[in-house]
Amino acid sequence: MSIRAHSSRRQFLTAATATLAIPTILPRSVFGANERVITGHIGVRNQGTANLNAFLKLTTPAAICDVDTRFLGEAVEKVEKAHKNKCDGYDDYRKLLDRKDIDAVVISTPDHWHALMEIHACQAGKDVYCEKPLSLTISEGRKMVEAARTNNRIVQTGSQQRSSPGFREVCELVRSGRIGKVQKVLVGIPEVNFDGKAVADSTPPPHLNYDRWLGPAPLRPYNSKHVHYLFRFFWDYSGGQMTNFGAHNIDIAQWGLGTDDTGPIATEATATYDPEHKFEVPNSCRVTHTYANGVTLIIGQAQKDIPGGTTFTGSEGTLYVDRGKKKSTPSTILETPLSASDVHLYESTNHYQNFLDSVKSRKKPVCDVEIGHRSATICHLGNIAIRLGRKIQWDPAAERIVGDDEAAAMVSRPHRAPYTI
Repeated sequence: MSIRAHSSRRQFLTAATATLAIPTILPRSVFGANERVITGHIGVRNQGTANLNAFLKLTTPAAICDVDTRFLGEAVEKVEKAHKNKCDGYDDYRKLLDRKDIDAVVISTPDHWHALMEIHACQAGKDVYCEKPLSLTISEGRKMVEAARTNNRIVQTGSQQRSSPGFREVCELVRSGRIGKVQKVLVGIPEVNFDGKAVADSTPPPHLNYDRWLGPAPLRPYNSKHVHYLFRFFWDYSGGQMTNFGAHNIDIAQWGLGTDDTGPIATEATATYDPEHKFEVPNSCRVTHTYANGVTLIIGQAQKDIPGGTTFTGSEGTLYVDRGKKKSTPSTILETPLSASDVHLYESTNHYQNFLDSVKSRKKPVCDVEIGHRSATICHLGNIAIRLGRKIQWDPAAERIVGDDEAAAMVSRPHRAPYTI
């Protein structure tokens, strides 16, 4: 069935912000803390597979949505085999949102779909786990926060490093002054891992609903090297490694700096590109964000002086953290345990369980939608400076680019009808 055939439902969901400020569809989980949270999953390829596998261990998925019938069928079969319960499959996420038995929705689609799905899910009374980066644009991110707040929804951003003890410990040490006054933070991200050579445009395969895959993105010919994992290397759908790995490590920088509700005031960047033009995003870059207190956050892609992960440099030492790695200079910084009087941050050891616990308690999760939005904003500011090739000024309170109309226009993008917010 075409997306246009459901225009009445789409119009209802688009208009529902006003009518669902207090949701008419309440999750069953609010009636009993011991009840299992029933989930619906939108997008089950790559990270979507990892998310589905994780939730299968913790709760009961009841429905799957994917526009590729190959992955849809595999996911439905996996759920039914694991839990011996019926799991329905859809290629239209709005059918999943219509289900009154579903408490929470897990969004693991390409970035360009995040905003519309999250907003519609919040309006439909569902809590949301949404993959990082939270949004495709800064404007979308703010609208996603507003949808969560207006509809009293729990929204967890899939920045799972916040639920890793090593990252939390390093941020607590930084926030407790163990390296003195913070001067700069380095974030390292990898080169583009594009698969092979570019290929010509072609006819979409029968198993993929390509129009629905594009959704709000501009109408373009199908290309097998632009969909599934490789979507992240084309501006219409994502923001390269800046919004891929950068979203993770920038999020940790924000946590360590204590700037979850704000951001830098200026951004400048340089970049290089693939000489064969196989993809659009940079293959290397160096981006410098400056905060109001003078601290600089420097993101390096394929930069020899910036290791992968997050490095905090202060007046009295350094702290470095990456997945499975911690290091300090001097070594005594990590060897000395935190005291009761030190800063202790939100503790979560399982990102998925933290979300499910928040659904039941109605307390914000460890990576609330506002946090995810602010971290994604820094990614987007870096990409805007890269694409324009000049320094931009940012007002983090008003969330607008100052003194540059061309740059200011890039905080949002038009959505292709009828997939509009």
